[in-house]
Amino acid sequence: MKHHEGYLKSNRATNVYYQYWLPDKEIKAVLLVAHGLAEHSGRYMNLVNHFVPAGYAVYGIDHIGHGKSDGNRVFVEHFQDFTKTLKIYFDNIKNWQPEKPIFLIGHSMGGLIGATYLLEYQNELAGAVLSGPGVKLPDHLSRATILVGKILSILMPKAGIIPLNYDGISQDPNVVDAYIKDPLVYTGKITARLGTQIIKAIQHIAASGAKIQLPIMIAQGSADTIVDPSGAQFLYDLVSSEDKTIHIYDGFYHEIFNEPEHRRVLNDVKLWIEKHTDTAGMDTV
Repeated sequence: MKHHEGYLKSNRATNVYYQYWLPDKEIKAVLLVAHGLAEHSGRYMNLVNHFVPAGYAVYGIDHIGHGKSDGNRVFVEHFQDFTKTLKIYFDNIKNWQPEKPIFLIGHSMGGLIGATYLLEYQNELAGAVLSGPGVKLPDHLSRATILVGKILSILMPKAGIIPLNYDGISQDPNVVDAYIKDPLVYTGKITARLGTQIIKAIQHIAASGAKIQLPIMIAQGSADTIVDPSGAQFLYDLVSSEDKTIHIYDGFYHEIFNEPEHRRVLNDVKLWIEKHTDTAGMDTV
């Protein structure tokens, strides 16, 4: 396995960190990982260690305001800054790995970023796997709270307003402990601007998600307390893809790739990607 890292310029000309892992043999396909809120691309080593030895290249990026990338922590001017920067990275990957099928892997907020990305660029991808996608507003979020968030987003956009619940990321206490101690993980409050932009993106998906038509797999832990688990079924029912799959893992917490039984999840993802890698290969003949 070979590891590389570097920086690229975001759509706002800020430095964005990326890294990737290449197998020691012929590359079957590329996995492009969009991580979740407050974390970073380095937390996906279970996925890397599962897929790279099997012949897959894994490319990760730290979103603006996350990990090793520039920007105020968990802050973004517009949600499209995430997707536009991801597109810049995708175009680089396409140049580095021409003719290789590329699958988007999005987790949590990365699932929301991924779904938003698909609305613009799905035709360039072989498929997408969205894990614990944050695509549904919590039932307890009132209109008044949303309105206050919008006001603060204008007056105090960088103010922290919503605390993060990291206890629910995994049933493995070692994962939770590593998360808390990780200097690249942000454990403060979500900024008013990002919170409002996430809400707008969720509303955008609700209004336009039916435009998604590419092969898609949606995976969700039933005991997720960080995003609404019903969002997975909502998204599954919403997309127009003829080729769509949903896996609900009973009793699993939010980070299904970091649960004690993560190999079960990764095997399911691998089987799905293998099936669609073969299909993508036939399409290019």
